[in-house]
Amino acid sequence: MQKDLCLAIDLGTGGPKTAFVSLSGDIVAWDHQEVETTLDSSGKATQDTHQWMQKIKTSINNLAKEDPSLITRTFVITFTGQWGSTVPVNKEGEPVGDCILWMDTRGHKYSSKVMGTKSLFNIEGYKPLKVLKFLLKTAGAPSLEGNDPLGHFLLLKNEMPEIFEKTQYLLEPVDYLALKFGGKVFATAPSMILSWLINIKKLQEPTYDKTLLKLSQRDPSKLPPLRVFNEVVGTIAPEIQSLGFDPDTKVTTGCPDLLSAAAGSGNINDFEPHMAISTTSWISCHVPFKKTDPFRQIATVPGCFTGKYLLANNHDTAGICLTWFKDKILSDLKSTSYSELDNIASSVAPGSNGIIFAPWLNGERCPVYDRRLRASFINVSLNTTLNDLLRATLEGVAYNARWMLDAVEHMLKRKLGPIRTIGGGAKSALWCQIHADVLNRKIEQVKDPLLANVKGAAILAFLATGSISKSEIKNLVEINEVFKPNKEKNEIYEKNYSVFKKLYKSQKGFYHYLNSSY
Repeated sequence: MQKDLCLAIDLGTGGPKTAFVSLSGDIVAWDHQEVETTLDSSGKATQDTHQWMQKIKTSINNLAKEDPSLITRTFVITFTGQWGSTVPVNKEGEPVGDCILWMDTRGHKYSSKVMGTKSLFNIEGYKPLKVLKFLLKTAGAPSLEGNDPLGHFLLLKNEMPEIFEKTQYLLEPVDYLALKFGGKVFATAPSMILSWLINIKKLQEPTYDKTLLKLSQRDPSKLPPLRVFNEVVGTIAPEIQSLGFDPDTKVTTGCPDLLSAAAGSGNINDFEPHMAISTTSWISCHVPFKKTDPFRQIATVPGCFTGKYLLANNHDTAGICLTWFKDKILSDLKSTSYSELDNIASSVAPGSNGIIFAPWLNGERCPVYDRRLRASFINVSLNTTLNDLLRATLEGVAYNARWMLDAVEHMLKRKLGPIRTIGGGAKSALWCQIHADVLNRKIEQVKDPLLANVKGAAILAFLATGSISKSEIKNLVEINEVFKPNKEKNEIYEKNYSVFKKLYKSQKGFYHYLNSSY
């Protein structure tokens, strides 16, 4: 039987999507399993890594029951997903504690002490000379809020010594999956982006920078060895062979969802943008240079291809805003489907009858970094309906995307062209049209936008095995529908957006006062 499939696993925060993708770019079969996240008021956010593997194996077995040929046709396995999370493993490669997620802020008091300063002479709260050394080499710096690998490392060291002592390596989730499937411990420059320890001007032979290790007080002995990105690293481990795969099935390096999204959008050339409307949201494109805008929280990080960089930016709450509205505001109507919500929101005129939603449910990252910021509905009156609030939620996420797009174009000093959309939120034709009207840009909705990341990961794996060339990628990604901006609607949205842009500056003092303990 012809071996023409890649098993691609997208380990999102909500749980893994497991898909079999063909060399022609078709999603032959896929499954999604939810995982539990432990959250509490201390800033804790963790997941059980054992549950990840259980769920992935369940998906593989379920799909194979429907079509046993999926296993025998698979010749390569790869990974993508969440990043900036930390899995502590022992020398045998087994987890010695839960994964500390990218949203876990318990290490903030240690990170802020290492990287920050209370002096008036600072750069966005950072010690100026220290942060500049990071920016020059990596285009970014460890977070002051503790929600990244430095914060996780310091949390383990200071508050979980029993786990820290057992830990041989601190791995990103995609590298942990590569270990479980391929039996080898390693990382790549892309997978370690948010550790900010690699000089990204030297990616042909990536190494941890000694100066940056010292500045961030990281223990190099607990860092995984580095490999070049997007290469075959070996064949599958015996544990995975037991699922029925050929022992010669290849395993490649994994990557953060930022990279798989770029490949899965099909917009892979310089300055060709794509936008994710997922739990979070970002606007990115490949660029031929390294650059950072520390004031708007935009950086260039190692991209999908040699010598290329990807824009990295993020606003924390996009698709999750609609989930929040459905589950919390419409708590009695949780069974309402997202397509039904679309129909309800469509009944409200653009502009939501003057209601503006600021979608900062969990703080913000780009184009302002402020963990104490919170969401609000503006201009609510006795005439305001739930339907108005629902449409305002969709529009507020789009206003935030426009705010981010303005920052991106300011950094690049150019206007970007049509934007391809991916992610679960991009399944909504209404939301795509709202984005087109608010951003005043043509929006190209890719086919199966929810699965763009697994498809992109598979495309990169096909490149790694030499099964396809870079020039073939665009032909593997279909466009489902194109949404053009409507001039009359854009004029309405421009008025609301002019107010939206002023909300942060006018209200941040209130949020800082109300959330001063955060």
